[in-house]
Amino acid sequence: MKLASLKDGRDGQLIIVSRDLSKAADASDIVPTLQAALDDWDLYAPQLAARYEMLNAEKVDSFDFDQTACHSPLPRAYTWMDGSAYLNHVELVRKARDAEVPESFYSDPLMYQGGSDSFIGPRDPIVAADEAYGIDMEAEITVITDDVPMGVSVKDAEKHIKLIMLVNDVSLRGLIPNELRKGFGFVQGKASSAFSPVAVTPDELGDAWGEGTIDLPLLVDYNGKPFGKANVKQDMTFNMSELVAHAAKTRDLSAGAIIGSGTVSNKFEGGEGKKIEDGGVGYSCIAEIRMIEKIQTGEFITPFMRFGDTVGIEMNDAEGKSIFGRIENVVEKYEGPEA
Repeated sequence: MKLASLKDGRDGQLIIVSRDLSKAADASDIVPTLQAALDDWDLYAPQLAARYEMLNAEKVDSFDFDQTACHSPLPRAYTWMDGSAYLNHVELVRKARDAEVPESFYSDPLMYQGGSDSFIGPRDPIVAADEAYGIDMEAEITVITDDVPMGVSVKDAEKHIKLIMLVNDVSLRGLIPNELRKGFGFVQGKASSAFSPVAVTPDELGDAWGEGTIDLPLLVDYNGKPFGKANVKQDMTFNMSELVAHAAKTRDLSAGAIIGSGTVSNKFEGGEGKKIEDGGVGYSCIAEIRMIEKIQTGEFITPFMRFGDTVGIEMNDAEGKSIFGRIENVVEKYEGPEA
């Protein structure tokens, strides 16, 4: 099943999207918003799934699906926690500053709680007041849960994963170091994130979904050129079930909790990553290529995003068809609040 939210009010209008992303059907007569559906998933999911089958069979009123009319599937959420499941990414950051990765990182996931009250749409601009903030994309996968009990096991955590999305977890790299030096996490260094137009149930991924992860490449393009195609499953230290269980270690998670994988990152022939044009799988964020440049040359070369730059994030199935739709964000200068 594939679900999306049209821009309508704070929490959007829930629609059902066809498997090929060409058509959509209204779902508001079943349940008005995705959050409301997640609040009582066992009641609403079968009804939504039945209409989804009717939509694919062209047996229900439909309209052309316009990804540009979508908000993030959950325009706001009670919880947005992002992990760092790819230790290759962490290793590169540490190596660039001649620091070791603590052993505990390989058994105890890194995770922070981000702002979840102001997500942007998949085709909305990234707005920033200053290019000096170090504007960066981070391409990741995320899951949405139903109610998860505190202390859930990894095995049972997978049962609570109801939907999967992609995300551009926007980071302001120039602000993060000073925040981290305070020893209390970052807030301003994380701008509003943009999620894929469509959220899908795990069964939509077929054999590509298993062991709490997706065995497919995450495609990133930057200013119209291929930038990354790292495989989500490869080099993943913690799968999504493990991250959900970690997030619920000391508290319940409410329905609609979003848990992220962190920047998808692959090694290249057992070592540092490599650009696509040089035969590698590229990168899912600019920071990673900068770390490799620092390690190899002693200097940062690639700049962070500038006003007018555009990032695209997508995932295709084995037949080359888009699964979640496309995130495409252009960076724009923030001119201040409206009067």
